[in-house]
Amino acid sequence: MNVLLAGCAAMVLMAVAGPAVAAAAKTGSADERFKALYTAEWKWREDQFAGGEDDVKEIADHLIKVDPATQETRLHYWEKTLKGLEAIPRAKLSAANQVNYDVYKPQLQVLIADQKFRTFEMPANSDTTFWTDLGYTARQDFRNLKDYQHWILQMRDVPRYFHEQMDEMRAGLKRGFTPAQVTLQGRDASIRNVVDAKPEDSLFYTPFKTMPGIAPDEQTKLRAEAVTVIRTVVQPAYGELLKFWNGEYVPGARKTLAADDLPDGKAYYRQQIIEYTTLDMDPAEIHKLGEQEVASLHAQMVDAMKQTGFKGDFPAFQEFLRSDPQFYAKSPQELLDKAAWIAKKFDGKAALYFGRLPRARFAIKPVPDDLAPFYTSGRGGPGVYLVNTYDLPHRPLFNLTAMTLHESAPGHAFQMSLAAEGKELPEFRRYSYISAFGEGWALYCEYLGDEMGMYDTPYDRFGYLGWQIWRAARLVVDTGIHSQGWTREQAIAYMRQYTALPDHEIETEVDRYIAWPGQALSYYLGEMAIKKARAKAQSALGSKFNLRAFHDTVLSLGSVPLPVLEARIDRFIAEGGKGPYPDEEK
Repeated sequence: MNVLLAGCAAMVLMAVAGPAVAAAAKTGSADERFKALYTAEWKWREDQFAGGEDDVKEIADHLIKVDPATQETRLHYWEKTLKGLEAIPRAKLSAANQVNYDVYKPQLQVLIADQKFRTFEMPANSDTTFWTDLGYTARQDFRNLKDYQHWILQMRDVPRYFHEQMDEMRAGLKRGFTPAQVTLQGRDASIRNVVDAKPEDSLFYTPFKTMPGIAPDEQTKLRAEAVTVIRTVVQPAYGELLKFWNGEYVPGARKTLAADDLPDGKAYYRQQIIEYTTLDMDPAEIHKLGEQEVASLHAQMVDAMKQTGFKGDFPAFQEFLRSDPQFYAKSPQELLDKAAWIAKKFDGKAALYFGRLPRARFAIKPVPDDLAPFYTSGRGGPGVYLVNTYDLPHRPLFNLTAMTLHESAPGHAFQMSLAAEGKELPEFRRYSYISAFGEGWALYCEYLGDEMGMYDTPYDRFGYLGWQIWRAARLVVDTGIHSQGWTREQAIAYMRQYTALPDHEIETEVDRYIAWPGQALSYYLGEMAIKKARAKAQSALGSKFNLRAFHDTVLSLGSVPLPVLEARIDRFIAEGGKGPYPDEEK
């Protein structure tokens, strides 16, 4: 590791990827040097975060390291890599690698900024925590004996991992870098669930309930070992975390809400905006834009309300939607079944709007019980679309079509799978996720649903507009909280005034915006960029515009900053609207 902290970028590459790569970095063409640099860094990055939430390729035999020395190593390594990248003349790269360069450089800059702002000192908030992230691994598909053995080794590593995370959180406490205290209430439930469970009922035991392909004697041995490790290693570690959380962390967390109130808060919030939107926009500018979009969408929602035949005013209609039983599933299975029907309905339309479809399929599953009370209404990604069946009286069916298009196909489960299958792209584009692009695309898919005829009733269309205004309102609420002194109550009142979201979800969402500055801005700004690019292409190409070619062009990018998307569509126009897969777009 000392080699990584000293010497030039070529020495770093040699330490990580061997002499051949380092030689290319020194003496090869610009393209060869660039490929050597990003290949080595990506391998190093994967090694650093093996065992984390996003590590889905195989089950690692350890959890990630988060101690101060490791964090310092990461900062120095990425700074060296950026210096090496900037030594490569972009103009001498091939056209394809110039695009790769424009994607890769901001990735490094974000990684460096996060290290400098020490965001790792806040590894838990109202939405996401390091201990619940372990559950993502527990719920993966285990494919062989080694996966089960490695999972047991991960469980044995929990005490070390938790101690390092708690040490970082104490460092954050010391300098006032914590989530807002009000957003942390009740979040100990997910810790307590592990402490109180029988080992066999624990989330950590999940992989051992069914063990396909494992010999019976090995199953017996592994199950017994798993029970012992859960009881003697995992549960005591969670018990220690629970004591720290309730006795030290939550009582010491800051009483303010705004990112501006954090150490170097104004710069931190501006950097979060850059990270999540890929745009350097002033918070006041975003706030004003949000107010304009909310006003426009509100007018459309009033029109949609009138189309239902409702005779009262808008607040009365909101209350009607929040309280009438006709809009709510009577059982978790009913909600799941309706989501599955919507997803299947899209399948029948997919070939009309997309030339290339992903090979990967996805399952539809309920959000696990340990996460559901504070989880969003749904989330999707490669292989899965999670639907929250907790608290059914606050899960309106008129939102379900928009949510399904966003989270499953053609949204997250579709876009992320296509990105991973894009073997012509470097891995840092196939497997990285840029919120402005990914969330912008998923929100655009809700808009596309209107065009596809997916909203069967006026209530469904109102639900679609309600979800659009929800994301537009985020521009107002996020910037209001973090840069304009808004209170939690003010944010909740604004969301309640303009959206038809249930009260429980409004409170959960507002706490998420408080705890996760800037992330909520990515959705609507990303969608606006895609819609603007499409409108530009339609105007320029006229009758030559092919919607499938446009969609395939956007999705062929992987996950990229919005300026890269804009530049790619400019090229799409210049090439006469030719998509990346012309044979599939006919």
